[in-house]
Amino acid sequence: MAIAEEAAAEGAAAGGDVAWQATVGKALAAGLAMGLSAIGAGYAQAKIGSAGAGTLAERPEVSIWIITLQALPEVIVLLGFVSAIMISG
Repeated sequence: MAIAEEAAAEGAAAGGDVAWQATVGKALAAGLAMGLSAIGAGYAQAKIGSAGAGTLAERPEVSIWIITLQALPEVIVLLGFVSAIMISG
């Protein structure tokens, strides 16, 4: 973020040629933060879901733990979303 702000300041001093590059860089960084966190959460949920289904077949009494473990990767997406907002904002 400091690099983008520095690039924006240089762009303003040089006539605005670099300012659009800083804006594009921020947008790309925000998109990567959101996209990669969503991919990571999806991968984690796939692994936890398949393991959880196997566990529930053998021990149905641990269903609350499987549901909790299934919901934990959603925090990754929320953190990516907050990071994307902070980068773009």
